[in-house]
Amino acid sequence: MADESITTTLPSPEESKPTLEVSARETETAVTTSTPETQTTAANPEVTPEEHPPPKVTETAVTTSTPETETAAAQLEVTPEEHQQPKVTETETASTETSQKEEAAEDETTRIPQNLGSFKEESSNLSDLSDSENKSLNELKHLVRDALDNHQFGSVPKPEEDAANAPEEVTIWGVPLLEDDRSDVVLLKFLRARDFKVKDSLTMLKNTIKWRRDFKIDELVDEDLVDDLDKVVFMHGHDREGHPVCYNVYGEFQNKELYNKTSATKQAVQLLQDNYPEFVFKQAFINVPWWYLVFYTVIGPFMTPRSKSKLVFAGPSRSAETLFKYISPEQVPVQYGGLSVDPCDCNPDFSLDDPASEVTVKPGTKQTVEIIIYEKCEIVWEIRVIGWEVSYKAEFVPEEKDAYTVVVQKPRKMKPADEPVLTQSFKVNELGKVLLTVDNPTSKKKKLVYRFNVKPL
Repeated sequence: MADESITTTLPSPEESKPTLEVSARETETAVTTSTPETQTTAANPEVTPEEHPPPKVTETAVTTSTPETETAAAQLEVTPEEHQQPKVTETETASTETSQKEEAAEDETTRIPQNLGSFKEESSNLSDLSDSENKSLNELKHLVRDALDNHQFGSVPKPEEDAANAPEEVTIWGVPLLEDDRSDVVLLKFLRARDFKVKDSLTMLKNTIKWRRDFKIDELVDEDLVDDLDKVVFMHGHDREGHPVCYNVYGEFQNKELYNKTSATKQAVQLLQDNYPEFVFKQAFINVPWWYLVFYTVIGPFMTPRSKSKLVFAGPSRSAETLFKYISPEQVPVQYGGLSVDPCDCNPDFSLDDPASEVTVKPGTKQTVEIIIYEKCEIVWEIRVIGWEVSYKAEFVPEEKDAYTVVVQKPRKMKPADEPVLTQSFKVNELGKVLLTVDNPTSKKKKLVYRFNVKPL
């Protein structure tokens, strides 16, 4: 299938954290994830407590690994301020179905490296630097001052300036060198990219400034690039730490005409490494075959700890799980296992600001999300199970004992080829609860992702 990938954008240094870069190869559909089994976030309906008390969400968790049923309820309680917030519990019982086939494939986790190292993300605050790092920064600032005074950066002086006496004025990423504290953030990026080797950092800085000047990078901001390139690279959402996320889709390069409009991938990556140091927080390779990842394991010993710490790998069945470790499901595009649709498609019911909840559905178990309703309203929900291969149903159970249960969705066997996200709604005219049930008959754990909004009637 097509090769596919994800990367990160380059924010201005004065406001930026490094971005999350994700690279992927589209060989199979992304499946399952591993966030904590009980994680709860519910959309808070904007209503006054007197007129519209919000629903109570309950997902009860009950596990059955033996004939005797054990019950373990996990609840997330929110301290009320003006009105009661939703409460979530998860229910897990034995599956009513049996798996139709045995999963014979070898577990990818035994042969695919998840991360080639760990490295703490450093602060840009000067007070957080060690003595040796502070010393290196001061040395580099001194060398940069000498280079500016002696016009070593090669910029052309303004006509009114005396080239022999006036120092150079050099700006990079919108920051004038040595003009204010923002310059320290820029210099720290080059120092860290060269392991605080001062002379190497200065050489890298000079080369970057020359490259930007030769290729007129600052002028590209106002240019209209090829429309088709938004298929190859696009920005979408933020990760859990606030880094902007940029997706690079290598699979689109199979379009020869489009490929001819860009630079080759290797060259582009090299340019980013050389001219945008420390702009990438993480680079996650997803949907790639195991042999592609083993190659990076082999070259691991030849990489610096800093470089290795930025690389994260996941095979086809763990792509969504890998992304969810760094990006919340509501921020992840639908094609990569999340709930977020393209802005052009428009989702009138949900936005990136509406958080989603994640639940792990164990093999051979049934998971029920219970949403208790306290008012007349219309409730809208989105639900997906990564890779499906489960049975799903939805129903409304009135609070009155003699009332009939309303079937919102009959039990439906969901296949991997079915729509990735189901959006459903129900008008509630009496108190009761909505039950969303997922039955997992397979021998693999599944990741259930859902969110809901309430619209008072």
